[in-house]
Amino acid sequence: MTLADLDKPADLTLWPGDTPAHVAATCRFPTLRAALAAAAEAIDAENAAPWIITDAGDILAPNWIRANAGSGCLQ
Repeated sequence: MTLADLDKPADLTLWPGDTPAHVAATCRFPTLRAALAAAAEAIDAENAAPWIITDAGDILAPNWIRANAGSGCLQ
């Protein structure tokens, strides 16, 4: 993943964090930055397990998102 990927579309899938998940919610974002912000918010507000798939095909797991969503290096 490169810094240029932050301005490309990304898909965010949110799995419920507290209960066994049978259904996930998926949403397309115009940028990876927006998907990361929404994922971080969902972690904090809903205890969700977010997964992001970038336009380049990279898969960002919940632990990666937690570690990097607020990182200055992604700005």
